[in-house]
Amino acid sequence: MTDRKSQRTDAPTIVLVHGAFADASSWNGVIERLQPLGYTVGAPPNPLRGVIFDSEYVAAVVNQIDGPVLLVGHSYGGAVITNAGANIPNAVGLVYVAAFAPDAGEILGQVTPDSKDSVLNDVLLQRQFPTGRNAETAVEFSIDPARFHDAFAADLPEKQTVVMAATQRPIAVAAFTDVSGAPAWKTLPSWAVVASGDKAAGADLVRSMARRAGADIVEVDGSHVIMISQPQAVTDVILEAIAAVS
Repeated sequence: MTDRKSQRTDAPTIVLVHGAFADASSWNGVIERLQPLGYTVGAPPNPLRGVIFDSEYVAAVVNQIDGPVLLVGHSYGGAVITNAGANIPNAVGLVYVAAFAPDAGEILGQVTPDSKDSVLNDVLLQRQFPTGRNAETAVEFSIDPARFHDAFAADLPEKQTVVMAATQRPIAVAAFTDVSGAPAWKTLPSWAVVASGDKAAGADLVRSMARRAGADIVEVDGSHVIMISQPQAVTDVILEAIAAVS
């Protein structure tokens, strides 16, 4: 545990937002590298119930943090910080990690099929979940466990990805049907890690979105879960962003 006396007061709080089919523990390797350097880090849960709901949730969490905040999003978490960041006055920058960076009016379910690198649509399982409105249900998606390794985390040992597949968190269809709002990347500096072997979000789509956002891009050879397989490379980009905004 980081000694509070050694924590840096001259740097923003780093908020790490996980993506679909994952939870906040996916950031453990990055957190383990940032905390000993004295940085204050938080990794709140992303509800995975839709871009609008999730962005409002994350914005509510971050708006209770004093001082500047650097938002970091993985995968679908990139869409969340893109929308949440526009409603967070103390946000000073954005870091996209194998992440979507949608523009205003875009719908993830309409733009993701454009990726030639992604195989995600072919490996999803569809289930129903209760919405809490009487007996109404809605669709949510998870990844077929038998195909999880190859589609999501091909550069990790299968022994590890079997566990990840068993503990994955499903994502509601609203994540792919909600209309994205004003993007925070139009007013905040941004950085992006593009995983060249990303078959989930799709390296080509992630790269094109990062370029459109004007992000400083670092390409890393690895899978969609690059923050797990190469946490130091992702940490280095976060540190670069911190140096620029501090």
